[in-house]
Amino acid sequence: MSFPLLTATAALPAVGAIATAAVPAARRTAAKWLALLFSLATLAAALVVVFRFDPDKAVNAPGDRYQLAESHAWIADFGVRYELGVDGIGVALLGLTALLIPFVVLAGWHDADPEDGKNAKDSVASGRWRPTQGFFALILMVEAMVILSFVATDVFLFYILFEAMLIPMYFLIGGFGDKAGANGEKEAATQRSYAAVKFLLYNLVGGLIMLAAVIGLYVVGGTFSLTEIAEARAAGNFEMATNTERLLFLGFFFAFAVKAPLWPLHTWLPNAMGEATAPVAVLITAVVDKVGTFAMLRYCLQLFPNASEWATPVILGLALVSIVYGALLAVGQRDIKRLIAYASISHFGFIIMGIFAMTSQGQSGATLYMVNHGISTAALMLVAGFLITRRGSRLIADYGGVQKVAPILAGTFLVGSLATLSLPGLAPFVSEFLVLVGTFSRYPVVGIIATIGIVLGALYTLVLYQRTMTGPVKQNVSTMPDLRVRELVVVAPLIALLIFLGVYPKPVTDLVNPAVDQTLSDVQKHDPEPEVEAAK
Repeated sequence: MSFPLLTATAALPAVGAIATAAVPAARRTAAKWLALLFSLATLAAALVVVFRFDPDKAVNAPGDRYQLAESHAWIADFGVRYELGVDGIGVALLGLTALLIPFVVLAGWHDADPEDGKNAKDSVASGRWRPTQGFFALILMVEAMVILSFVATDVFLFYILFEAMLIPMYFLIGGFGDKAGANGEKEAATQRSYAAVKFLLYNLVGGLIMLAAVIGLYVVGGTFSLTEIAEARAAGNFEMATNTERLLFLGFFFAFAVKAPLWPLHTWLPNAMGEATAPVAVLITAVVDKVGTFAMLRYCLQLFPNASEWATPVILGLALVSIVYGALLAVGQRDIKRLIAYASISHFGFIIMGIFAMTSQGQSGATLYMVNHGISTAALMLVAGFLITRRGSRLIADYGGVQKVAPILAGTFLVGSLATLSLPGLAPFVSEFLVLVGTFSRYPVVGIIATIGIVLGALYTLVLYQRTMTGPVKQNVSTMPDLRVRELVVVAPLIALLIFLGVYPKPVTDLVNPAVDQTLSDVQKHDPEPEVEAAK
């Protein structure tokens, strides 16, 4: 029996979460270093997975589609198995998750420290207060669940993880939220609680609808295993009535559209990102939300190919609304973090549009966009978090002239902003270009309308930079310190990755292209033939 590499990769942050939570209350620094150590160990294991993965291995054989496979009986009476396996799309997102968590840990190094004061010191001394340990333990627990969700090949196992990750995220938003911009601790706590409850309710409703669809899938197919379903379909032994397939598809898609988030199911995201600390906001939009778009590729298209094609026109319309609506609202925002949240809604619209364009360029671009959006949003949000921590305000109007007093902070903020607007030479440009090309080749009108999002993206990012970083130096900004060493360690690798993948995206596209081809084969789609006039 081969070494269970995928289980070990997910187990590392889970064990790290337990170990971090168990650190004595007075040893906060030890808990931080322990969490960082386990996140780095998980990254090392993820790199082993990436290098062990062969993207060209038997991509046309359904039984060998998922590599590094593990399968064990779990709930035998209900046909539930602990089944893991990874394809090119899953391995790219697994790598993204493992890459970002160490930066999230470093960026949030002081976010959960108890406030100064006699009561706080007494609580720590008595061993009754462990906010720091809890904060980092929850982050590692989310990482473990997200990694497992990217490699699960049993639908029921995926559902359990899909729902379970809501619990630590709820406490991260509600218990460790951002206090900047709030009028007093009581109002801050109220806002955090509202955002956390809204996040939980939206996602729980989506999950409950998905549960009904998961049960329906088992009734129809007699199994939860993706591999068994693929083999049965290839042998012509897996058929669903048209209406049944459409209903099951809608049950799955609704849950994924909430998680993604897709308009009009998006309203929880600006609240959650606005009230969370910057590292937790990165965890939400760069890591957890990717589970929704990933699941559209893995479950909606593979399990329900005919229903996916049937729903494509409506989904493309919703994606267009997300692109334009999210960008328009970002233009009008006065809160830095909410602006980034609405920009992410617009970007997720591009990702979903690329998935349902049903072309190789569109789906490759969408997967690459998931990776690049994760890196670019992490870079911009974390620098914004460092900025907000210094000034104590999320309002754009409270800033001005930052580049004169903190040039390195302003420079990294500029690169993150330019990546958000998909400037050529930075990573998101390649993915956005592929999505638009793939969409235009099959749905030219949709592709043309989607370019409005690009224009608006340039507007909101450049206006944000102008209003915060240029102009006269405001009084409360005049003594603002530049980025410290820890903060540079967080930001510099992300900026380097944005430039590297903007110039040379081949390492990621080589991973995902064979899996995209297989997904297109599942829905029986081929790229449209180019229309070229015959030479005279």
